[in-house]
Amino acid sequence: MAPTASRSRITDNIVYFARTLRKAGVPVGPASVVDAVSAVEVSGIENRDDLYWTLLAVFVRKHEQKVLFDEAFRIYWQSRGLIEKMLAILSPVAPPRGAPEKPKAGQTRVSQAFQAAQERVAEETVPEIEIDAKFTVSGKELLQTKDFAQMTAAEVDQAKLALRAMTLPMDKIRLRRLKSASRGRIDPRKTLRASMRAGGDMIDLKYRKPIEKRPPLVALCDISGSMSQYSRLLLHFLHGVTAERRDVHTFLFGTRLSNVTRQLRMKDPDEALEACSDGVEDWSGGTRIASALHDFNRHWSRRVLGGKPTVLLITDGLERDTDEDLEREMDRLHRSCRRLVWLNPLLRFDGFEAKAKGIRTMLPHVDEFRAAHSLDAVADLVEALSGSKKHAPDIEPKNWL
Repeated sequence: MAPTASRSRITDNIVYFARTLRKAGVPVGPASVVDAVSAVEVSGIENRDDLYWTLLAVFVRKHEQKVLFDEAFRIYWQSRGLIEKMLAILSPVAPPRGAPEKPKAGQTRVSQAFQAAQERVAEETVPEIEIDAKFTVSGKELLQTKDFAQMTAAEVDQAKLALRAMTLPMDKIRLRRLKSASRGRIDPRKTLRASMRAGGDMIDLKYRKPIEKRPPLVALCDISGSMSQYSRLLLHFLHGVTAERRDVHTFLFGTRLSNVTRQLRMKDPDEALEACSDGVEDWSGGTRIASALHDFNRHWSRRVLGGKPTVLLITDGLERDTDEDLEREMDRLHRSCRRLVWLNPLLRFDGFEAKAKGIRTMLPHVDEFRAAHSLDAVADLVEALSGSKKHAPDIEPKNWL
């Protein structure tokens, strides 16, 4: 059995670590903390791996929680050297130096949990100062209209959370198939069957009406160098939409086409975005819109464009292929879907003019031409596609030709 002082130190550290996990999104209750302390005392602590596997077995109940646990364990125990202190080593081991590592899944949310704990301590020690904000603009309003490319790291994190919370109900469409209803057109077959059950003395009319359903959503997102910042944030929006609906398909393209629908169906947003980055080789490279659309029309259109879908084409229209190929592929894509919406971050400029050949070639084949550079622009898109309020597009494509 460990001494009382050492046991108290171990218990305190496990409690603080559990609080960090809870703030990062892992449901850890008081009972789990008690079980963790008991498990550590029974199993003993000989090295870092022993503590890792013991706490993992107690705190993690689902697969998606392991990403957050790994990142929290790395930051909390390794950076502060608490395991080494618990092992009676006098000085903590400093992390190895070298090339900066790629951000891991869950790192942002865990870092925010640590930052929240530090801010709470600071609020308790710093005296409260009253500020008259009568003539100032709130930070939330500024964030709504701010360009994605001009946001700081903290503002990007807030924008990601706002994009994930946006839902896309979309307007419903009528199908050819019918279903039973209390009112509508008469169903002769069911009416005849009902009258035969009554011996033909009474006719009980049965009705049916067309089935209504939300159309599928297909997103084609440009990940070239000029679109990289916007694409990363819009993928958070698409991840939130994919979590609410199963009929959402997402494709990324630069110089080639990549299907990332399966990656975006992961529950943890950081893990999903990391999987998308690992599965794409041409991120922040060149752009070949015509080649990407040709691959989509040839290999994927019959699979995902059934049921009159709405297609979101997210690109700035700066093309390297020939105009003839681009026009042919855009025309085929437009004919295969119910609604083609082009989201272009270049519309953030007040003096935008469609002078590039690629943009002028694509405009005749889109139904709406909208901006996609800020939270307000995405919110307008959501409201327009929901059908609750008919929004006019930012720019009518026909007015440019």
